[in-house]
Amino acid sequence: MIVSEQASISKGIATRYACALFGLANEQDDLLTLEQNVGLLKESIAKSVDFKRLISSPIYSRGDQQSSITAIARKLDLSSIMTNTLALMAVKRRLFVVPTFLAVLSDLIADSKNEITADVVSATSLSKSQLNKLAKALKAGVGKDININSTVDKSLIGGMTVKVGSRMIDTTILAKLNSLQNIMKEAG
Repeated sequence: MIVSEQASISKGIATRYACALFGLANEQDDLLTLEQNVGLLKESIAKSVDFKRLISSPIYSRGDQQSSITAIARKLDLSSIMTNTLALMAVKRRLFVVPTFLAVLSDLIADSKNEITADVVSATSLSKSQLNKLAKALKAGVGKDININSTVDKSLIGGMTVKVGSRMIDTTILAKLNSLQNIMKEAG
């Protein structure tokens, strides 16, 4: 199987679970709790190597994964529908899609609030004022409220990349230097 096919299948699995959970939370008028649960899980996965290993390693049995993910969910004080969904995913051997599942849930929640996330990578840390100006400019172009996910990559030398949905804007000095290098290769 080709890697892109595996990624597509994983995205499909994650999307089905995310849509079902989102629908339940929406019916219960509890999207705020769902949003908080998604944030807690993302943060926990980012901080814990053991948590990443639990959801990605096939060496754990279904029972071990189910009891572990249920214990983690209870410790994080996640909602019952999130806890039950994660337990079901463990039983079905689907925990490996949890990062994609959380990303899809984030998109569904943002869409319900008429928001979109912009991933911004800059050479230096942006001030709150700069982030607000960027959010206003992006909102004017996209027509939705913008949540900015900002990171720093000093290798960019200067400038930034902005990714909103499928659109990408690259104003980095590194990209301009690479472009100039390609032009010089073509000329000589």
